[in-house]
Amino acid sequence: MTSGVIAQAAGLFAVTNVDDIVLLALYFGQAAGQRGPTLRVVSGQYLGFAGILGASVVGALGAGLLPESAIPYLGLLPLALGLRAGWRTWRERHNTQDDKEWHKDATDRSAPGVLAVAAVTFANGGDNIGVYVPVFATTGPGGLTT
Repeated sequence: MTSGVIAQAAGLFAVTNVDDIVLLALYFGQAAGQRGPTLRVVSGQYLGFAGILGASVVGALGAGLLPESAIPYLGLLPLALGLRAGWRTWRERHNTQDDKEWHKDATDRSAPGVLAVAAVTFANGGDNIGVYVPVFATTGPGGLTT
C-alpha cells in the first residue's frame, strides 16, 4: 500500500468515528476500573465495527444489504435503543421506594454487554458505511484485498 492510501484510510476512519469516541467514553465510564465490563465494551466495539466494514464491503461489491426503501429507517435503531434504555431507567426509578436507593443502584450498574455495544456501534455507523461504500467501490475488488 502506498502512504497516500494509508493516509486516506486513517483520515476516513478518524472523521467518521468522532461520535463513537463519545459513546465509548460513556461505556468506559460505566465500566470504570472493572476488567470484565471493560473487555465487553472493547469486544462489542470491535464486533460492531467488523459489521460496519462487512456491510461496507458487501455494499461496495453491489450485493445490496437492504431494499432501498428500508435504508431511511436505519436511523430508527439508535433511537429505539435510547428509548428502551430511558424506559428501563424510568421504570426502575419509579419502582424503588425512595430516590436515595435509586441513585445508589444507578451508580452500581455495570457496562452494557458485548452485543449491546456492537448493536449501538453498528447502528451509529451509518456515516461510516456512507463514506466507506463509495471509497471501496472505486477501489474495486482487487483494491479491497491488498
